[in-house]
Amino acid sequence: MFKYNLKTAEGRFFAVAFLEGLSYLVLVFIAMPLKYFAGQPEMVKRVGMAHGLLFVLFLLTLVQATTELNWKWTKSLNAFVLSFLPFGTFWFEAKHR
Repeated sequence: MFKYNLKTAEGRFFAVAFLEGLSYLVLVFIAMPLKYFAGQPEMVKRVGMAHGLLFVLFLLTLVQATTELNWKWTKSLNAFVLSFLPFGTFWFEAKHR
């Protein structure tokens, strides 16, 4: 059922990338509209904090995967840049897994 092997650097990276990407989508497409169109800023605070923590974890697992799997710096830079785009981490996984 769970498609990520958390015993490997690659599995941990892609699991965290999935969660980080999901939190980013919730932040951008649910929490932010609730804040600006419904006057409910609470969700941005909660989801924003979770997303921030997941992004830090994403960076740590990216460094770990890069060093343990000998990824080229261009691949790592690509993963980093795509993490700033909605659906970017999912695209990266589809292309590099």
